[in-house]
Amino acid sequence: MTTHTDQPAAVTVLGLGPMGRALAGAFLDAGLRTTVWNRTPGRDGDLAARGAAVAASAEEAVAASTLTVVCVVNYDASDAVLRQEPVAAALKGRTVVNLSADTPERARDTAEWAGRHGVRYLDGAIMTPTPAIGTDDAVFLYSGTEELYKEHRPVLAALGGSHTHLGEDAGRAAAYDVALLDIFWTAMAGYAHALAVARAEGVTGAELAPFAQGIAAILPPLFTEFAADTDAGTYSGELNPITSAVSTMAHVVHASEAHGIDASLMRVIEGQARRVVALGHGTDGYTRVADVITRR
Repeated sequence: MTTHTDQPAAVTVLGLGPMGRALAGAFLDAGLRTTVWNRTPGRDGDLAARGAAVAASAEEAVAASTLTVVCVVNYDASDAVLRQEPVAAALKGRTVVNLSADTPERARDTAEWAGRHGVRYLDGAIMTPTPAIGTDDAVFLYSGTEELYKEHRPVLAALGGSHTHLGEDAGRAAAYDVALLDIFWTAMAGYAHALAVARAEGVTGAELAPFAQGIAAILPPLFTEFAADTDAGTYSGELNPITSAVSTMAHVVHASEAHGIDASLMRVIEGQARRVVALGHGTDGYTRVADVITRR
């Protein structure tokens, strides 16, 4: 990667868990001078062997570069590092891109703190697993000052994949993050439960998997259709009214509990759907739930 005089010649990475190490590795592969630091020693050996500078302290690390990328478990962890007085002082006038995961509220709070301390701040989210970093499959979301994003975009490009600035509101990337994680973990919970039910009926995971992939393939066009439905408030149930959906949910509950399998998750889902019907929306589609669960 070729850098220019108006771009940072170096980058610092705070946090060397699996994702942090992947980020630092991608920067090194791009030829950037990379400084690394981790609260727990011993995770920097391979990066040092590849040419990374290992800082003795977080203060030393952030002072080494005009751009610091933070990737730790949550904002409690990032606050514990960034808000130390020596570190905050060293960051004044420099840029922090926080790729740690947390809530939109925490992101906005950190952005406000950064502004009060003269720290230039972008919030961000990584939407792909560690092996994708540095490849075309990586997906990064950012929010905060667009000018700051554009300034550092060439260096962030070393991380590979797509990079999207979502707006000036510092909490916007985290809002996307929690919504998308909601989809992922709910789907994973459903699949784990399905594997348990299938196993109880003598169906192996390997036997079920091809058909499970077929179910997954149905979802992308439905995501687009239901998003438009929800945004417009129409919640069309022309093809599959929620009264029909409730019946199939009950089948899952009964089959699960017949085998002694915890069906509490599906009972919650069924309960939400029945609440929609009870409120007089039985002919609507399933996404009417999105409206009902937000009612006080």
